[in-house]
Amino acid sequence: MQILSRTAVTLIALTLTLAGCGNQAAPDSPAGAGSSSTARPADVKLDETSDPPWPAPADVPSRVAAAGLDLGPMGTAEHYHPRLSISIDGQQVPVIPNIGVDPSTGTMSAVHTHEGDGTIHVEADTVGEKFTLGQLFTQWGVALTPTQIGGASAAPGEKVTVTSNGRPVLGNPADLQLQPDQQIELSLP
Repeated sequence: MQILSRTAVTLIALTLTLAGCGNQAAPDSPAGAGSSSTARPADVKLDETSDPPWPAPADVPSRVAAAGLDLGPMGTAEHYHPRLSISIDGQQVPVIPNIGVDPSTGTMSAVHTHEGDGTIHVEADTVGEKFTLGQLFTQWGVALTPTQIGGASAAPGEKVTVTSNGRPVLGNPADLQLQPDQQIELSLP
């Protein structure tokens, strides 16, 4: 029988705690599902215009505040799960776990992720609160504009393509309101 180190036990406990939101499974590794051999080392500093893949930001409280949200326990007034898929130059980009989740306290914003499968958890304190895709990206530390996703920019005359439940969305993708059972696709050719 293999004995786990205190650090390993702590990481397992933290992972199980952060999995939250019903019966969701915890990711298999700290990088979460969808991580690849091109993942950056944890000590590499990123800005909003870095190329993918994008890890969770180091300073969760400031990113959450920048998105106009706050950290706390999961809200219980509303709870729904939009799904996000990102494609850049035909390659899928993972939506990583624990965007909007402070690993030091276990608190989270009303808009956050747990899995690496593109599921966005919206857990609001008040019925009818409105949240946007831009708030998720602000917390992630990834730029989202009509012509840019992080460091990937559209060619002249092109834009970020956005669909919601298969329907084209015009305007700034950051303004897209999150809704229950929504399927969001972002792509750059």
